[in-house]
Amino acid sequence: MKDYIFKLRMAVRDYECDIEGIVNNANYLHYMEHTRHQFLLTKGVSFIELHRRGIDTVVARINVQYKTPLTSDTEFDSCLNVRKEGVKYVFYQDIYRVEDEKLCVRATVEAVAVVNGRLAESPELDMMLK
Repeated sequence: MKDYIFKLRMAVRDYECDIEGIVNNANYLHYMEHTRHQFLLTKGVSFIELHRRGIDTVVARINVQYKTPLTSDTEFDSCLNVRKEGVKYVFYQDIYRVEDEKLCVRATVEAVAVVNGRLAESPELDMMLK
């Protein structure tokens, strides 16, 4: 496992699996979103408070590579790094199975700030980069 600025341990719940007994692909997006929100909280940035102030972080693009499936009750680490490219915040997110550190998902998530309905810079979000 490489170095990350944030890691969050979670476990697969039964209802997140499909008929094949593996995590449905859409649930990985939920895991990654929850990880981003928890990361923001550790930086003193509340996603909800930003919204109340007219600042929304909007996902513009996601590229996901599914490597190894997760199954019910499996613990996993959802990891991220982030950098800013122009007005975009680019999150590099990987999910590893805890038991053997096998890479399950590799994703790049591009997000932008929308301030009062317009694409804009957000000093509040820039705080997460420090």
